[in-house]
Formats: sequence, structure tokens, C-alpha cells
Amino acid sequence: MRKVWLGVGVGFGLISCFLALVVVGTYTAASQLLGGPKAALQEGSVPPAYHALVAEAGQTCEAVSPALLAAQLYQESGWNPKAQSPAAAQGIAQFIPGTWAAHGKDANQDGKADVWDPEDAIPSAAAYDCSLAEAVKGVPGDLTENMLAAYNAGPYAVIKYGGVPPYEETRNYVKRITTLAKSFEAPVSTVPASRQASGAIYYAQDKLGTPYLWGGNGTPEHGGRFDCSGLTKAAYASVGIELPRVANDQYNAGPHPSRDELLPGDLVFFSDDLANSRAIRHVGIYVGGGKMINAPYTGATIRYDSIDTPDYFGATRVTSDGAAALPSRDTA
Repeated sequence: MRKVWLGVGVGFGLISCFLALVVVGTYTAASQLLGGPKAALQEGSVPPAYHALVAEAGQTCEAVSPALLAAQLYQESGWNPKAQSPAAAQGIAQFIPGTWAAHGKDANQDGKADVWDPEDAIPSAAAYDCSLAEAVKGVPGDLTENMLAAYNAGPYAVIKYGGVPPYEETRNYVKRITTLAKSFEAPVSTVPASRQASGAIYYAQDKLGTPYLWGGNGTPEHGGRFDCSGLTKAAYASVGIELPRVANDQYNAGPHPSRDELLPGDLVFFSDDLANSRAIRHVGIYVGGGKMINAPYTGATIRYDSIDTPDYFGATRVTSDGAAALPSRDTA
């Protein structure tokens, strides 16, 4: 993350001087890297207020795509434009003040480069990525992975090691973002089946008839009861996959099969806003034949229900890597 390497005192001056040569004319550099159209964003994966910004900014250069940019923003702030970290990172893209001073753009041309304004921060985040890609473009290996490594550890480290440096945090960051990006990208082919699906279904079937409890995780203090996302979390935990606690974060735990590609074990989601995955309010486990196992609401029990309702949002094929890539938040 920006705040990791820019906060390091030793070598900071060298890195800053190196980047100064690169930063001048960021948009010129970006235009030289500009490639053809990238894969479309998965419908509803980005909040509607930011979809067009991410789709456009994600075309800025070869190393960045709309899905990759979406994964970074989701990882950094969970789409919260007012987010502020203990390290003073600010806004939807979590720029620290020094980085914003060097890279922040008045992208909406309202006369002010405002870190708290997504119309400025999102294009600035893409431009910043592209400046890092330009800084490491001569390094062997995958340009996008090298760019992400530079984002986390600094371009000097990527150049020094001839690729992604051997830092556990940096390698984990590269894997996390590239994996998470798949959840924001519209699939171009059939999504492979999950190997853990049958075990998750077996767990959920064993809980049929259990009374619903809002906030229930199935623990002894909850009397073995669940709410909707508590059930899906526990079902996948039974096969070694740790999901976040809330449904709208579970949606990003893997790629998204279409309705006619659903397979048993897929998580199916429901929302009152079919254009916004952050508005998801319910989740179940698909078992085939248009049916799911779910913990529906207070007063009901875990049961089979149809998924074909007006509020059906979409599905996720949970993967181990996809779940591991999700950010940890206090609300999850």
C-alpha cells in the first residue's frame, strides 16, 4: 500500500527522486501505455455512483483494468469515500497526504484536487498505478504484478529484485488484488465448479429445521442457530474456507456464474437494489433445481426456498483464493 513504502525513512529520498522523473507528465506516460478496451465490470459489482468512474479510469493504461482498480478500491476502503485509517490514509482510494500532494488530480475540473471526492480520487488512483507501471516497465515479469508490487513495496524494490520482491507482505498483496479482481470482472466463459461445494451443502442440509437467529453463528451461545450469512459462513468453514461475516462481502469471494450456469454449492444473493452489490441483504446456498438452503428470517427455520424471486441479485462460486483475498474489516 502507498502508506507502507512511503513511510519508510531509509531510501525515501532516493525513491522520491526516482519517481520525480516518472511523475512528470503522468498522463503522457499513461497515454503511451494505453491499450484496447478491457473486460467489462461484472454488473452490480461496483456501487452505481462509482461504476462509470471505475470503468473509465480502469482503461488508463495497460497495467490497470476496471476490475483491478475496483479490487484495489474495495480493498482499501470498502467504497467508503470518508474512510480514514490510523496511518492518515484518506478517502475512497486511501491516499496519504504526501502521496496525494504528488499524485492527486483535479479530475472533475472543479478547481480543486480533493482526496475526499471520488471523482478526483478514483482517476487519481488509476493514474498513480500507471505511473508506477511506467517506473517498472523495463523489469522482467508481468507488468500488472510488478505494478502492484511497486504500489506495496515501492518501485525501487521491484527494480532491485528484478520483479516482485521476496517480501511476504508484498507477494500476498499482489496475489490478493489479482484474485479479488476476478470477482469484479464479468466472466467471459463458464466458471469452474468449486471442489468444496458438496461439503458446504452437506453441512447446510444437516441444519435444516434449525430456528433462525439474527446475528447467529451457530455457536453454543447462540443455541446452534444462524442467520443467513452465519449459515453460509459456517457451511464453508466446515470445508476449510473462511468467509466474511456479512452477505455483501461474501459476494466477492469468487467469480460470478450466470443464472443458467449455477451449480450446487454456489452462494446466491438477494437485494432490493439490483445494481449494487453493497446493498445485498440475503444469501443462501444453491442446491440445484432452482432451490437453495437458507436461513430466511426471524420466526422461520432453515429450509429450502426458490431462488427465482424479483430480488434475486446473482451468485458467487466460492474459491479458497477468492475468500482469502477479501479484506478484513470490523464490520465483516
